Amino acid sequence: MFIAKDLNLNFGSQVIFDNISFTLNTDQRIGLVGRNGAGKTTLLSIISGQSGFDSGFIETQKDKKVAYLPQNVVLVSEKSILIECINSFNNNLGDLIYEFWELEKQLENNDTKIVERYAELHHKLDEFDYQKKILESKNILLGLGFLEKDLENSVSTLSVGWKMRLVLAKLLLQKADFYLLDEPTNHLDLTAKDWFLSFLKNSNFGFMLVSHDKYFLDKLCTQIYELSLGKLNIYTGNYSSYLIQKKEREELLEKKYIEQQKFLKKEMAVIDRFRASATKSSMAQSKLKALEKIEIIKLEPGQKTVRINFGEIKKSGKIGLIVKKLSKYFGEKKIFENVSFEIERGEKVAIVAPNGQGKSTLLNVIMSKLKADSGSFEFGYNTFPAFFEQDQNKSLNPKNDILTEVESACKTTEQRQKVRAYLGAFLFSGEDVEKYISVLSGGEKNRVAMVKVLLADANFLILDEPTNHLDIQSKEVLLQVLKDYSGTILFVSHDRDFLNNLATSIIELKQDSSYKYKGNYDAFLVQKNAQKEILHDAQVIESKVKKASQNLLVRNLNSNSGIADYEKRKKIRNLESKIDKLEKELEELTKKFENLEYGSQEYKSTFDSMNKIEKELNENLALWESLNS
Repeated sequence: MFIAKDLNLNFGSQVIFDNISFTLNTDQRIGLVGRNGAGKTTLLSIISGQSGFDSGFIETQKDKKVAYLPQNVVLVSEKSILIECINSFNNNLGDLIYEFWELEKQLENNDTKIVERYAELHHKLDEFDYQKKILESKNILLGLGFLEKDLENSVSTLSVGWKMRLVLAKLLLQKADFYLLDEPTNHLDLTAKDWFLSFLKNSNFGFMLVSHDKYFLDKLCTQIYELSLGKLNIYTGNYSSYLIQKKEREELLEKKYIEQQKFLKKEMAVIDRFRASATKSSMAQSKLKALEKIEIIKLEPGQKTVRINFGEIKKSGKIGLIVKKLSKYFGEKKIFENVSFEIERGEKVAIVAPNGQGKSTLLNVIMSKLKADSGSFEFGYNTFPAFFEQDQNKSLNPKNDILTEVESACKTTEQRQKVRAYLGAFLFSGEDVEKYISVLSGGEKNRVAMVKVLLADANFLILDEPTNHLDIQSKEVLLQVLKDYSGTILFVSHDRDFLNNLATSIIELKQDSSYKYKGNYDAFLVQKNAQKEILHDAQVIESKVKKASQNLLVRNLNSNSGIADYEKRKKIRNLESKIDKLEKELEELTKKFENLEYGSQEYKSTFDSMNKIEKELNENLALWESLNS
């Protein structure tokens, strides 16, 4: 489908691509990785035909369609979200559907021109199979997190993040043969990410994906293309497989590098020795020319192994935070209510919910930056919180350099002595610390703000999207640091790999409640699915009990339906009492089950007890029905 051979590109003195070659086919699922500045976005732009290159050769199969999603797209439209999305099938299909709907409202006027235009559009739209296209558009929009009630809103009312979701929806509806996706999950929450991952997994097109989400690269990609030092290295397998192969390759390359350096040193010693000799200078010159033709092996800087010595963190009481029936409204809009949970010392707890459900709002309420409308919260004995805000422009002074900014947060000499070590751990070394905050990227600002939080004299970290703007390497650094941290953490993140490797508990935030689950995000999903099945079974039992109770009431109201036999009536009363008791036990166990750690002994025993009670209930109901028949 696409062939690139010996591509070269330089930005001034910087080599971006040095004779790279590759082919793309419609059945390939490629993860494109490399450090920031390695040329990932540039390569996607070249493949899409939007950027050029210095030299090389590119051939594209004309009958294949390639669709490109850049990181940032400006979408300006006054049309409704749904109509703008439908226009993806055809430049004006959505507009025609909108006109058709508007004419439909005016048919009762019996205007001849309106009726004729309506009939004309009806015929034209049927040719497009427009009902199917409306349904396809809605399915993708809903999958990406849009609410059906909002689809008639104007595109102009959307935030940048939601506009990017709409751009992604429009792109997916184009049904291209191959997709170039540059950080497509940047503006997606966990629910939308899960839907998008499933969509890509079940698709029949190929794609090249740039992502800082390891989970996506692992679950979707069968090849990894790595850009490094101007070269393209191709690996078979997913991201985890790539890391293993890369390590093996680097170890082999390092051996060759050492051997080459020894050879070069030895040859240069000979050259230097005989360069001035009348009889052997030609030999020296010949050796020098031979050395100049050798391709010098370059080693990519290795990833830093991160360990921060936090020293002794103040020990809090057993309970770090208690939240009771918190609610928050913005005007008449309910963000959440009846939110209650406890966090124990040493827990690392993630809050999960779709975007707009109030995760950041809840953290800001807990940090007293926003006032709750009702309910209460209280930090435990000897608990000292520190807050990492999602918007780093609020917490950083753009006029400061990195070192000054971090030192300004230190209150003690001991903290100041740790500043350079902490900055080094977060990939700021040497002259980097002299950069001004105003020129930093989003990821760099994120890392600076995290260093400030970690240097605070706190034992309870509250982190709002600490993984935003971070590349995979920076996420690995942050993850290792937070895993080593012995204090308590409450955090929000949309990065599934980060959630799975850090969280020991999950709080699911809903509009009218909250639920706490033991384990990481994957365990949370398993528990949710298991609970759905168990709760469904419990509802079936409850329905049977309710129906049996109604039958009993009818029988008792009917004077002719009394049971003469005393022993039989006694058995029925005993059964009714037992059914009532079993139903209450099942209800209590179901509530308890929601907060148990998946796979734990208590989880298994509770699950077994629920199954046992369900079986007893079914048996007793069947017996009760037979006695009353």
